[in-house]
Amino acid sequence: MTAHAQPAAALPGGGAIPLLGFGTWQATGKSGYEAVKTALETGYRHIDTATIYGNERQVGAALRDSGVPRESVFLTTKVPPDRVGHARQTLEESLSALGVDQVDLWLIHWPPARGQSERLWRELIAARDAGLTRAIGVSNYSITEIDQLVKTTGELPALNQIKWGPPLYDAKVQAAHRERGIVLEGYSAFRVTKLNSAVLTEIAQRHGVTGAQVVLRWHLQHETVVIPKSVTPQRIRANFDIFGFTLTEQEMGRIDSHA
Repeated sequence: MTAHAQPAAALPGGGAIPLLGFGTWQATGKSGYEAVKTALETGYRHIDTATIYGNERQVGAALRDSGVPRESVFLTTKVPPDRVGHARQTLEESLSALGVDQVDLWLIHWPPARGQSERLWRELIAARDAGLTRAIGVSNYSITEIDQLVKTTGELPALNQIKWGPPLYDAKVQAAHRERGIVLEGYSAFRVTKLNSAVLTEIAQRHGVTGAQVVLRWHLQHETVVIPKSVTPQRIRANFDIFGFTLTEQEMGRIDSHA
């Protein structure tokens, strides 16, 4: 599938985020650089990193060396919650490391200590208004915590990135995000899922794919963003090869209730 034809979720403030992204947690040094470069050459057009990953410089170098135009890649990074009062400086350091003038999405990595979340969120709003990021969001927030942010600041996060996968599937959580117009993005899909379970194995065999590919396809059909990570070229390519089959409604339902 071409980069342009990849499914994406509309962001509330405009623009769209590709549903399939490439995660870079623990992908550092030369292997991290090579992994991101391989991902971009494979066709991924969404790269997820964070300040605490310590790999923004490698991600930026891979993006630059891949030959893929900057405007074709959706780039996310995250600010640690302890940077309250210094968030903009942190983002400017991220932009310098990444070698870009603006990221597409900037997230609070996880909720700060009590009473600090709204203050940090206002710093993200200011950075967006200054043009340093196109969109802002949160990670590891509950719906209650998000509602408090909105109540205090009047500003809705574009996206919430949380741990997600078939065993963690909760239709109410998914619906709560949709009702608010917030994109749901899942991470650690493979870590929380038993990929060789009977249900996934049966469905995978029926489609001639792997259990991991079924899990990724399940995310896409729920219109949930997913960011698998790997530093193995073969696995990076396999994780991208999920556009040639479609899960049936019955299969989706079985996976929804899969633990």
